[in-house]
Amino acid sequence: MVTYIATLDVPRHIVQYLARLLAVHRRQIGTPKGARALGPFRQAVLVLRWFRERGCVHCLARDAGVSQATGHRYLHEGIDVLADQALDLYVVLDRCRAEGMTHLVLDGTLIACDRVAGVRENGNDLWFSQKHKSFGSTIQFLSAPDGTPLWISDVEPGSTPDITAARLHVLPTLYKAAAGGLPTPADKGYIGAGIGIRVPIRCAEGRSEKALDIDTRMTNALIRHVRALGERTAAELKERWRTLKRISLSPTRIGDIARAALVLNNRWK
Repeated sequence: MVTYIATLDVPRHIVQYLARLLAVHRRQIGTPKGARALGPFRQAVLVLRWFRERGCVHCLARDAGVSQATGHRYLHEGIDVLADQALDLYVVLDRCRAEGMTHLVLDGTLIACDRVAGVRENGNDLWFSQKHKSFGSTIQFLSAPDGTPLWISDVEPGSTPDITAARLHVLPTLYKAAAGGLPTPADKGYIGAGIGIRVPIRCAEGRSEKALDIDTRMTNALIRHVRALGERTAAELKERWRTLKRISLSPTRIGDIARAALVLNNRWK
């Protein structure tokens, strides 16, 4: 067996932040001092390695000197304490208004995952996205005008269209925000979303956008320009927290995992 020195490319204050959350959680559940195989700091390192490196839990547990079962338990505990720090949608919208934001950007993304059992009423696979030709789960997210991720929804199976997931998790609240002067640009997948959701106008089937009048084309160009920075939000989260590129845990946990990554991402700066 060969040993080597490795470095976790995460700022130290991120590790310390998670370690403090874990220490508080242990006190809340009454964990006796010294009863755990790992202290809060080393547990935080294990959790952040999983988020940052996409490492298998077995390898992370081996490196930490704990069993695979303990590694899984520590990982899920870390995900939970981070996800609990994510802000509620109403709080996010209140802060956006207080900061004078002109708009938000709504988008959805597919988080790839291992294939799991599930069948829709029409017989199609519940977790298979026909749009992406991949198994995974759909999440909705809001970002600031400059592309900063602000909020992430709970998870829906990959076969769920963006507009359906948005209606379940975010649109009713965005309607009220739009009435208060905070509109939300989105892509053509949200056509028919309702009041305040600004989407490009789709031309007739089989026709080029050049067939639209100049005012409509300019409107579409402006909407695309305004939401362009928001489009990079999902890429930023997936590239920084690489575990989001493919999840090997239960897909029902993807919402919590994505919100945990959002909390870490906001602490990075």
